[in-house]
Amino acid sequence: MEPVIIVGAGPAGLALSLALARHEVPTVVLDQSTGPDEERWARTVVLREDTAALAARLAGTGFTRGGTRLTGVRSLRRRQEVAAHTFDEALPAPLHLPQHALTRALREALDREPLARLVPGTRLEEIEQDGNGVTARTSTSGGSASTGAPGPSGGAGTATWHGSHLVGCDGPRSTVRKLLDIRFPGRTAVERHAVAAVRCTLPFAGEEILHRNPPWRGSGTEVTARPLPGDRWRIDWLLPPGGELVTPEALVARVRATLAGWTDGTTPPYELLDTGVHTVHHRLARRWRAGRVLLAGDAAHLLGALGTPAVDEGLRDAGNLAWKLALVRHGHAGQPLLDSYQEERRAVVASRLRAADQSLPILRGASPLRPLLPGSARGHEALYSDGHLGRGPLGAPPAHLHSPLTPAPAHPGAGAEVGVGDLVTDVPVTAEDGSTVRLRDRLGRTALLVLLVAPGTGVWDRRHWMTAGVMPRLAEAVAALPQPAELLVTETYPGAAAHTVLLIRPDGHLALALSGVDESRLRAAARTVCGADTGAREEAARPAR
Repeated sequence: MEPVIIVGAGPAGLALSLALARHEVPTVVLDQSTGPDEERWARTVVLREDTAALAARLAGTGFTRGGTRLTGVRSLRRRQEVAAHTFDEALPAPLHLPQHALTRALREALDREPLARLVPGTRLEEIEQDGNGVTARTSTSGGSASTGAPGPSGGAGTATWHGSHLVGCDGPRSTVRKLLDIRFPGRTAVERHAVAAVRCTLPFAGEEILHRNPPWRGSGTEVTARPLPGDRWRIDWLLPPGGELVTPEALVARVRATLAGWTDGTTPPYELLDTGVHTVHHRLARRWRAGRVLLAGDAAHLLGALGTPAVDEGLRDAGNLAWKLALVRHGHAGQPLLDSYQEERRAVVASRLRAADQSLPILRGASPLRPLLPGSARGHEALYSDGHLGRGPLGAPPAHLHSPLTPAPAHPGAGAEVGVGDLVTDVPVTAEDGSTVRLRDRLGRTALLVLLVAPGTGVWDRRHWMTAGVMPRLAEAVAALPQPAELLVTETYPGAAAHTVLLIRPDGHLALALSGVDESRLRAAARTVCGADTGAREEAARPAR
């Protein structure tokens, strides 16, 4: 079986390779660098509940030890606390960790995966594609030829790679995107931040700190701090427009003034671990697919102002694309299914970029709307914190209610109470072999999940409830689906009544909620979810029997 060629070994590329391996699709990852990321404590990522769970499925749960689960977000303005938010079940805690810890865990998992191969020191030069696959021509660092390539050819220092598809995960300056001649419009240097990682004891107990207009001199207008393991903190200072030069002396002065302002007025003992300047760009590729070549991660989009996720969205690209590529590769869907990747993911990122672009002028004081919003401090605080909290248009998990893969409801509002289109709630479920696991643990294993809400099954032996009630009929319906599917049972699911049947995509989005078993609607919905045809959408919309 020819592999999927992935260009770039950042978080998105590594995650996509591992996700495809879970679907039994081989990959070759071509990486221009010659080794793992250097250890940089000032370069960190924040993973939300869904992306942290995806990374844990792919890399193992051990990688979370390299990060910190935030306990809450505290917003300050001058000397006053404006708001304090605590993470809980309703507002799940994100994971803050150095990017090198994430990529290291993904690389180690890739080394253990027989269906995935990482080829370092490989620079992409040319792409050709036809109806049967993609050919990538590369050169290698130092002028030495790649070895062990799947069907390589060429002279010294060159190689030719053949695959069914190619995905460009090669960052903001993507060679794949340039070879496809895809435009990458947007805004340059939307924000600039001076960044420092320090080891220091601060009085915030695992909270993220958002401090606007701090009262001490030398810290600028906004300061953000996030904790890391071992009393480490990443601190960001928003720089004024105009390209201020951040000298080492000026950065140390900012560190000392900020640490003193957050303690008792005297700079506490600290160790400066790492520094940098982080520039936020907002860009969105015009197209994310050109035939058998696709874009993902920073090659497709750049964002990050006001706490909007960046690496998060790259991981979501990988989760969305992997199962669709797998269905196409295994013959369960046609190439048009890949169009839905761009439709779904580009719409989500475009929405976040619009929200950030609309909020920035209001929060930075350059908007004509600001004088018209008297007494709107609470609204301003929400705009400022929503991206950091993972809610609202800046930070809420993506939903695909209007996707072409979401079956039309039988009547207006159907499924709204259980969140059709949203990411599923992670509830305990029982598999067909009788084992009890978390629902999220079953994602990415088969094409579809079918979940029956059946109160009371937890106290019965499996051999009894598998032959009782609606289970025999539902099991028969699931076995007859045109795509692979797994049947699960749960005692309860938020918003769902007893005997509700939920159809769940491999990336965790809820596609359909049925009241009882309706074989034809379930079959039609499965076809719609997998992009089999458009007629299934109308068939799935007819009223249940």
